[in-house]
Amino acid sequence: MILHASCIDIDGRGILILGASGSGKSSLAIQLIALGASLVADDKTLVTRVENHVVARCPATIKGLIEARGIGFLRPKLVQETRLHLVIDLNQHETSRLPEQKYHDLFKVKLPLIYPTQMDGFASAVYVLAQSGLTQDQNPSDVIS
Repeated sequence: MILHASCIDIDGRGILILGASGSGKSSLAIQLIALGASLVADDKTLVTRVENHVVARCPATIKGLIEARGIGFLRPKLVQETRLHLVIDLNQHETSRLPEQKYHDLFKVKLPLIYPTQMDGFASAVYVLAQSGLTQDQNPSDVIS
């Protein structure tokens, strides 16, 4: 299935970024890439279930490219595919300081779900969260508190 989403990889942990057109999917992905993440896909992400996991890849027509509005297309470091460990939904906003665990169900696989916050360092916090070894069974609040 192809989703309207961007996807990056941090140390083998895939992060799927969902959001409406113009919501900042590519911008967040570029911020994470600037911190050391690798691009998997921008704007359209091919997701499949493999055993008990969800794997993300890029459709061949846009592989290796990410759009930076006002600049053009960039060719950052690329990972061919990644196992998803986290979903960020840019259509929502987190208001709680330490939110309850949320999940995004994809192919009947429950993936931890977070919403962006108003804090300036959201991308940095996501990067550190991914580096800390987030797995499908951990609550992001438990990991970072």
